[in-house]
Amino acid sequence: MADITGVGHHIDLKKLTYVGVLVSLGIVFGDIGTSPLYVMKAIVNARKDGSSMPFDEYIEGALSCIIWTLTLQTTIKYVIIALRADNKGEGGILSLYSLVKKLKKKWLYVVAIIGASTLVADSVITPSLTVMSAIEGLKIYNPDTPVVYITLFILFIVFLVQQFGTSSIGKLFGPIMVTWFLALGAFGSIHIIDHIEIFRAFNPVYAYNLITHSPSAIVIMGAVFLCTTGAEALYSDLGHCGAKNIRVSWIFVKSMLILNYLGQGAWLLDNYQKVFTGVNPFFGILPEWAVLPGVILATLAAIIASQAVITGSFTMFSEAMSISFWPNQHIEYPSGNKGQMYIPKVNWGLMVLCFVVVLFFQESERMEAAYGLTITITMLMTTVLLLYWLGRSRVNKIFIIGFGITYILLESGFFYANVLKFMDGGWLTMVLGGFIAVCMYAWYNGRLIKASFINFVKIERYVSIIKDMKLDETIPKYCTNLAYLSRAKRNDEVESKIIYSIIKKQPKRADHYFILSIINQEDPYTFKYSIDEILPGTIYKVNFLLGFKVDRRINDYFNMVLKDLMADGTIPKVSSHPSLRAHSVPPDLKYVIIDNTYINDILLNVKQKITLNIYNFVKYIGSDDFKAWGVSSHNVVVESAPLTDEAVSSRKIEQSVFIRHNF
Repeated sequence: MADITGVGHHIDLKKLTYVGVLVSLGIVFGDIGTSPLYVMKAIVNARKDGSSMPFDEYIEGALSCIIWTLTLQTTIKYVIIALRADNKGEGGILSLYSLVKKLKKKWLYVVAIIGASTLVADSVITPSLTVMSAIEGLKIYNPDTPVVYITLFILFIVFLVQQFGTSSIGKLFGPIMVTWFLALGAFGSIHIIDHIEIFRAFNPVYAYNLITHSPSAIVIMGAVFLCTTGAEALYSDLGHCGAKNIRVSWIFVKSMLILNYLGQGAWLLDNYQKVFTGVNPFFGILPEWAVLPGVILATLAAIIASQAVITGSFTMFSEAMSISFWPNQHIEYPSGNKGQMYIPKVNWGLMVLCFVVVLFFQESERMEAAYGLTITITMLMTTVLLLYWLGRSRVNKIFIIGFGITYILLESGFFYANVLKFMDGGWLTMVLGGFIAVCMYAWYNGRLIKASFINFVKIERYVSIIKDMKLDETIPKYCTNLAYLSRAKRNDEVESKIIYSIIKKQPKRADHYFILSIINQEDPYTFKYSIDEILPGTIYKVNFLLGFKVDRRINDYFNMVLKDLMADGTIPKVSSHPSLRAHSVPPDLKYVIIDNTYINDILLNVKQKITLNIYNFVKYIGSDDFKAWGVSSHNVVVESAPLTDEAVSSRKIEQSVFIRHNF
């Protein structure tokens, strides 16, 4: 077993460090940290009947709901509990699924797919809403500010720079977000002094009274939920910063957020009517001299939040590819750092969807209706997976039951509150999330259907044929080194279509045959390989043991393996052709990729046909296999092989009549 070094390096973030805390502030809390831009405005707009409850009690009740939502949902569930469910230092719903997928609960993959797809859908709204909310602050100076066009321009720049890498500007994220959170706390504190009684919001009784006495309580809770929408992203970024750094950072972040919310609440007690003239409470608490700097700082914070969401999407799709939820796509590393990945199709796809959202809603107030619905589903799915993880970790059953009841009820309530916004815009994210979920489901199950029709054979049955074929000079030499990718789980087996390609379709005589196999590992950063020499000097089975955070650039890894084999003398370092060997030309290499075609549709039931039709559609979203593996097209041959049911294809047709004519 060998370890391939230099790729997939995992920085140890178990220690609490100043740099770790600073990085956490820069990339983990961007989403939840920009919530004050729109939460209080949404809460005030949710108050339909002002006579049902005195306004001061309404504000205090809403603030109490915010404080206890941040405590229960973000602090307890995610910061204290979920961050413990780390997969070798990695977090997020797909990492959590990797921890529990070995349990005898096959349906859990559906939970993971739903959670991942709705998280992507919410990621489309986050950049659009945060940037637009920040730019709308300019309306204080000029009501005719072209907010939509400025928002589109900023989003275009954000997505454009992804291809160049963000390592350099990423160093500025921490200090900018520290400044942002300090500003949140400072400007909020100024107005708290005017209404010191606002601290009564820490009493959960005020939240209870609002929920039980306000006729629009459900709508209000839908607005309150916006304060915790970044909690799932917080868990997803565990691998970038480490649990200790995130937990310590959250103490500071939560304090500043609560101070700002309390300050906005105190300001609203004296300026309630201004909200209906288009003034956002967030900008309302700023002194006149601080509005323009506030807009600039808010825009920078929104850009950072958007950046975190985009890079988080790259990571999630990369993980989805490695666990067969998504087709392979070309991945680039523009900064030369594995943590700075870039997936072109995902990047431009997200940009187009963000543009659609901005142009459709036109203003942040309408966009709030679409925000939060899909993330409640993600949080519910995370809760389900956490319950199984807690069970696997042998946590006290009473705690597990209490945890399950508390968060399923809480998040179901938030889900119901957000469902009411379905017709006001929530349908857009649900359609997007549903589309991605269907694609993931079809890709995962389509591969299983295809695998059920693939026939695996013992390699040893064909060793003697290949051995004789290698010595048969009447067969034109195909290449020196010939490589196939196999999905056989057993080390002594290979797909029959590979044998068909080597022996029958066009006899391929080569010096060395390599069967390459990827074995997914639970450890996200596993990066090793093993070799099984099946026929000495001729046939080799190469197993790549890869974690889900390691991309599948098989060409690069196989070249490393070949160098190792050449170094220890297992295979020659130079070409076998005398003319090339005289000039020390290295041996040639060719890949054969076998694409499956379908012949007997009658063998499939209706569900399988639908699944495979969607699978074939999703296949176009991905990259060709050789591109995803980092292989140049010049040394790749793509062949087709039929997928047939052996029981049907082996049936002998009965002869009825044979007539011979003599002329």
